[in-house]
Amino acid sequence: MATYALQIAGLVLGGVGMVGTVAVTVMPQWRVSAFIGSNIVVFENLWEGLWMNCMRHANIRMQCKIYDSLLALSPDLQASRGLMCAASALSFLAFMTAVLGMKCTRCTGDDEKVKGYILLTAGVVFIVTGLVVLVPVSWVANSIIRDFYNPIVDIAQKRELGEALYVGWTTALVLIAGGALFCCVSCCNEKSSSYRYSIPSHRTTQKSYHMEKKSPSVYSKSQYV
Repeated sequence: MATYALQIAGLVLGGVGMVGTVAVTVMPQWRVSAFIGSNIVVFENLWEGLWMNCMRHANIRMQCKIYDSLLALSPDLQASRGLMCAASALSFLAFMTAVLGMKCTRCTGDDEKVKGYILLTAGVVFIVTGLVVLVPVSWVANSIIRDFYNPIVDIAQKRELGEALYVGWTTALVLIAGGALFCCVSCCNEKSSSYRYSIPSHRTTQKSYHMEKKSPSVYSKSQYV
């Protein structure tokens, strides 16, 4: 019962991580305007994402434009686009693998050892996905902070950390936590199955021992008769 609860918790965390990964990929708030120095036009807010940039005017109207070319992006955003697409695919694959390894799933049979291996695979893929999400988010954040404190960069070109980066860090932690739970469930299933199989072998050994002990007495009785 405890392992089933861990499976449900891991699946919920994995599902939340999958949705978060897709949300971070499509969100335009990776880089937002920095209102510092002479750049205090607060009624215009600029967002820069992996696929588009958006301009919001006085919290009323927002205009978004998709990037004309991939080469127009900075190197960190170019790499982040590919990594986040890969992370989205990996999170979906890990989630579907975890569903197949759940205790309530019948299409993969009732062998707990096989399901333990399936959950272990799902857990490893979830952890890898969390690391893949963590790399581009941290890379872009490092670039923003470096440019923000660089005196050579013009004030109008400086940006701040957007909401997508915070969501990305949270998503990475959720994915790693879900993967760790599935790995723990797999280890628990393996230990319980090995313990379960060790008990019949012990009884069989005792039974065979009593049979061997009993057979000479019968043989000797037949000799006396």
